[in-house]
Amino acid sequence: MRPIITAFKASPDRGRGLARDMAVRWALEEVGLAYDVRLVTFDDLKSSEHRVLQPFGQIPTFEADGVAIFESGAIVLHVADQRPGLLPADAAARARAIAWMFAAVSTVEPPIVERSMASLLERDQPWFAARQALLDQRVQVRLADLSARLADGLWLDGAFSVGDLMMVAVLRRLNGSGVLEAHPAVEAYVARAEARPAFQRAFAAQRAVFEASEGAVS
Repeated sequence: MRPIITAFKASPDRGRGLARDMAVRWALEEVGLAYDVRLVTFDDLKSSEHRVLQPFGQIPTFEADGVAIFESGAIVLHVADQRPGLLPADAAARARAIAWMFAAVSTVEPPIVERSMASLLERDQPWFAARQALLDQRVQVRLADLSARLADGLWLDGAFSVGDLMMVAVLRRLNGSGVLEAHPAVEAYVARAEARPAFQRAFAAQRAVFEASEGAVS
C-alpha cells in the first residue's frame, strides 16, 4: 500500500512550503517512497473521521500497511525507518540524529513559533515592541548555538540525516524575516538543504496544490 498523507487543500502559507506536511513529503522523497495525498479543508479537520487519525484536528496524518500515525516528527521518523537514506546505520550516530530531531521541535521551534505568532497577533498591543525584542533575543541565542555547531561541517552530525531535515523544516519559518542573515552559517545550512533534489520535489508538489487552489478560486 502506498502511504497516504493528509495536507491542506488550501494552505494558509500561500505556497511557501511551511505547512507541516512539507517535512513528511521531503522525507518520503529522500527515501524514494512514492505516496498519495488526501487534501482536506478546515471543515474536514473537525470531522470525526479525521479526528480518529489526528485527535487535535491538524495535518499531516500518515496511513500505510496498517500504520496510522500523526505529528510530522513522528511520521518523518517512521518514514526514515522504512528505507535507508535518513538514519545512519551506526547505532550511536542514529541516536544522535534522532536527538537532533527532538532538538528541532522541542528546543529550536518553540521560540521561532512564539515570535511569529506575536508578530501576527500582538503587533497592535502596547507591549509588542518590548516583547518582540525579548522573543528575538531567544531566537538569536538558538541560532548562535547552531552556528557554533555548524562551524566545522555541512550538516549537524556527519552526513545529512533526519535531524537536519527536521531542523531545516523549523528554520525555514524564519525565511524572509531578516533573522537568519545575522548567522551566515545557519543561513548557508538552510540553503544547502533547500538545494537538495528531494526538497525541491517536495516543495514543487506542495506548491502545486496551492496553485491549483488559487486557480479554482480565480
